Amino acid sequence: MRSAVEIWNRKGHYYLGLYFLFFLWLFAFTGLLLNHGWQFAEFWPNRTVTRFEREIQVPPTGADLNRARRAMSQLGITGEIEWTGESKDPALFQFRAVRPGKISTVAIDIARGNATVEQIAFNGWGTMRVLHTFTGVRRGDARNGRDWALTTVWVLAMDAVSAGLILMVLSGIYMWWRVPGKRRAGLAALMLGITLCGGFVFGLRAVL
Repeated sequence: MRSAVEIWNRKGHYYLGLYFLFFLWLFAFTGLLLNHGWQFAEFWPNRTVTRFEREIQVPPTGADLNRARRAMSQLGITGEIEWTGESKDPALFQFRAVRPGKISTVAIDIARGNATVEQIAFNGWGTMRVLHTFTGVRRGDARNGRDWALTTVWVLAMDAVSAGLILMVLSGIYMWWRVPGKRRAGLAALMLGITLCGGFVFGLRAVL
């Protein structure tokens, strides 16, 4: 008779697998797209670029994040705010708003109250590829932090996927170990995986 631990371990294993199924497929498929330049999944040559100008009211001083948000609300733009660098012209305020599938580059002439916007829209393939690496932050760049609520939701979902995979692996190891007849073949598979992964991690480190 199975113990309570075995029952809950098995249930957790397959329920986690079902919950994370489409997240895992998304990352597996976009990983293949990143590794291979398949023509059917081209997105950059098929991008759509639009430009427009509009009068807006943006305060000349204040926190840059608040100024950018105020401008975005008037321009109907949503996304994660990225700073492209300090402008040498104090009368020019520039930033970029990024979301999966669309990039909006905004340049505002404070004196004239005029905003010039260039938007690049991607197809579904481009959106999926962006989701693979979309985090809203840049290592070593404190100015570019997460400021879009959906970015935080996405990051938390990815954290949940990562934690869930760890739990699924541990529960899988437990179920494997509970079947004595499968231990030898399972150990061979485990050691093969450790050897290949360790070879890449430590081997590449030694080469570099």
